Amino acid sequence: MASPGAANIARISPMLQRIGKNSDMLIATLLVAIMAMLIVPLPDWLLDTMLVLNITGSVTVLIVALYTTEPLEFSIFPSLLLIMTLFRLSLDVAATKLILSSGQAGQVIEAFGKFVIGGNYIVGIIAFLILIVVQFVVITNGAGRVAEVAARFTLDAMPGKQMGIDADLNAGLINEEQAKARRKKVQSEADFYGAMDGASKFVRGDAIAAILIIIINVVGGFAMGLSRGGDVMSVLQTYTLLTIGEGLVSQIPALLISTATGLIVTRAGNDKTLGHDFIGQLLGRPRPLMIVSGLLLFLTLLPGFPKLQLLIASAAMGAGAFFLMKKEKEVNLVKQQQIEMERRTKALPPTGPESVMPLLGVETVELELGSNLVVLALAEEGGDLAERVTNIRKQIALELGIILPTVRIRDNLQLKSTQYQIKIRGAVVAQHELLPHCILALDSGVVQTPIQGTPTTEPALGTPALWIQRSLKERAEMAGYITVECSTVLVTHLTEVIKQNAAEMLTRQETQKLIDHVKRTDAAAVDELLPNVLTLGEVQKVMQCLLRERVGVRDLTTILETLADQGPRTRDLDALTEFVRGALSRQICRTLQSEDGILHVITLAPSLEQELRSSIQNTPSGLMLAIDTRMAQSMIEGMNRLLEDGMDQGYMPVLVCSGQIRLPMRRLIERSLPALPVIAYTEIVPGVEVEAIGAVEAEVSLAK
Repeated sequence: MASPGAANIARISPMLQRIGKNSDMLIATLLVAIMAMLIVPLPDWLLDTMLVLNITGSVTVLIVALYTTEPLEFSIFPSLLLIMTLFRLSLDVAATKLILSSGQAGQVIEAFGKFVIGGNYIVGIIAFLILIVVQFVVITNGAGRVAEVAARFTLDAMPGKQMGIDADLNAGLINEEQAKARRKKVQSEADFYGAMDGASKFVRGDAIAAILIIIINVVGGFAMGLSRGGDVMSVLQTYTLLTIGEGLVSQIPALLISTATGLIVTRAGNDKTLGHDFIGQLLGRPRPLMIVSGLLLFLTLLPGFPKLQLLIASAAMGAGAFFLMKKEKEVNLVKQQQIEMERRTKALPPTGPESVMPLLGVETVELELGSNLVVLALAEEGGDLAERVTNIRKQIALELGIILPTVRIRDNLQLKSTQYQIKIRGAVVAQHELLPHCILALDSGVVQTPIQGTPTTEPALGTPALWIQRSLKERAEMAGYITVECSTVLVTHLTEVIKQNAAEMLTRQETQKLIDHVKRTDAAAVDELLPNVLTLGEVQKVMQCLLRERVGVRDLTTILETLADQGPRTRDLDALTEFVRGALSRQICRTLQSEDGILHVITLAPSLEQELRSSIQNTPSGLMLAIDTRMAQSMIEGMNRLLEDGMDQGYMPVLVCSGQIRLPMRRLIERSLPALPVIAYTEIVPGVEVEAIGAVEAEVSLAK
C-alpha cells in the first residue's frame, strides 16, 4: 500500500507540470503584480506575506548560487536579479506608504526593528548603519566590479576560444556538432557575463535607493507624526523603529542577493560545488594547518589572551594536520606501489627512432594566416572561411571525384600580418598578401575610367588587380571593375592550389577508400581488376595521371572497367591512362566546353604535327618530344598568344592534336602553360560543336 507522502507527491506532480507549461503566464502575472504594488496600498497581512516571500526567495537564490558549479548553470540569474530587485523596491514603496499613512507596517517589520534595537535606539541605529555600509561599500561595489572585469575578459578571450574550436575541428579532434555546441557555450558565456555586468548596476542602484527610502521614512514619518499631534519622542521612537525594521527587511535580502551575485561572477568553472572546493583547497594541506596550530599555541603564552579558546583552536588545527599527513602518506605509498607495478609490467619507453615517431606526421593541406587575417576565420567577427573551406571539399568531390583531407587553418605569427601561405604535406606551395579592410578590383576588359588603388596580383589567375577601399565598391563596379571580397580571393586561390596538387593528395589509402566505395555497388569491376590484372599502386598511378590534367575520377566504375579491359594487353601506365581518357572523353569535353557549349580549340599545322610525330622518343620518364629548344620556345609562344586571345574573349582554349603526340606535347608545355589543356582528336565526342581559333605554325625546323 502506498504511503500518504507518496500519494501527496502524486497529487502535487500534475499541478507542478501544469505550472511549468504556463510558466510564461506566471512570470507575466508576477511582473504585473509587482507593478501594481507600486500603486495600490497593501494591507498589513499582505505586506507581511510579501516580505516573507522576499526573504525566502533571497535565501533560495543564495543557496542555489552556492551549489552552482559553473555560471551557465544559473544563466537566468541576471533576469532573476532584475525581477527580485524590482520586487524588493515595490515592497519598500508599499511599506513606506503604510508607515507614513498609519504609523504601522505589519508584524515582520516591527519584529525586525525591535530585535535589532533591543531597547537601545542608538545602538540599533548604529548597527543598522553598519549593515548599510557593508552592503553598499563592500558587497555591492565588489560584486559590480568583478562582474565588469569578468565581462571584459570574457569578451576579450572570445576570438582565441573560437580559434581553438576551429583548430580542433580542422584537426579532427571534434566533429561539427561538438564544434557548434562549444561555440554556443562560448557565446552564452559572453552573453551571461555581459548581462551580469549590467545587472550588477541594479544591485548598486537598489542600495542607493534603500538609503534614500530610510531617510524619507524617518523625516517623513516624523513630520506626519507631529502633524497628528503626537509627542516628539514617541513619534521619533515609533518611526525610527519602523524605519530600521523596514530597512532590515529590505537590506538583508538585498545583502543575500549581492552575496549570491559575487558568488556567481567569481565562480571559476569546475565540476565541484563551492563547499567541496572550500574544504579541499583551504583545509586540504597539512603544513598550513601545522603552522596555524603552532601560532595559536604561541599566543597562549602571551598575557591577556583567552587561553582556553586558543588551546581548543590550536588542538583542532593540529589534529586536522595530523590526519591529513597520515592520509597523505597513505596516498603516496599507494602511488609508489602503482609506479613500481607499472615499471615491472611495462616495457621501458622507446629511446630509439620510435621516440620521435609522433613528430614525423604532416598535415596534407594547411592554411596559415597572418595576425590581421585571423578575423576571416572567426564566425563571430563575420568571417566565413571555415564554411567556405567545407564548400571547397564538396566542390573537389564533385569536380575531381576525390575526398579532400581536412584543411587545417591556423595562425602563424612568423608571417606578415597580412600574409597567408598554403602548405601541401608540410611544404609551402603558395603564398600571397591580403588587405582585410579592402576589396579586390579586377579589370573586366571594359574599364573606361581607372580607379585609384594599391596595385597587386590576383593570386589564382596571376592577373593585375587593385586593392580599393570598401567605400569605392559601387564606383568601381560602375566603372567596369569586378569586385571580390578578401575571403573569396583566398578561397579561390586555395581551390586552385588544391586542384593543381590533387594528384599528390591521392594516396594509396585514399585510393583504397574510393575503390571500397565503388565495390558496394559494382563489385564485379573491382574483383575483375584487383589484384589479378593490376595492383592497387598501378591504379593509383593512373588516377594521379588523370588528376594532373584535371580530369576527374568521379566516374571510377568506368575507369576500373577500362583498366580491366586493357590491363591484360599492357601494363604501361601512359598507355593505360590514354585508354581511360578515351573512355572519359564525354566527361572531358563537357568540362572544357565554354558556357555556350562550344569547344574552342588551338590546332597544330599539319606539317608541324607530322614533324612532331616523327620526333617522339621513349625515355625512362615516358614518351617525350626530342625537338630543338628554339622550336619548342617558338611553339610555346604561339600557343600562349592564342591562349591569351581566347581568355580575353571570355573562354579557355584547348590545344587539340593527334593521340600519338598528345601526352608528349602535354609534358612539353606543362611547365610553361599549365593552364592550357591538351586533348586528342579522338577525345572529341560526336555532337560537340568545335570552333578553331588559330593554328600553331613551325618557325624553326627540327634538329637533325
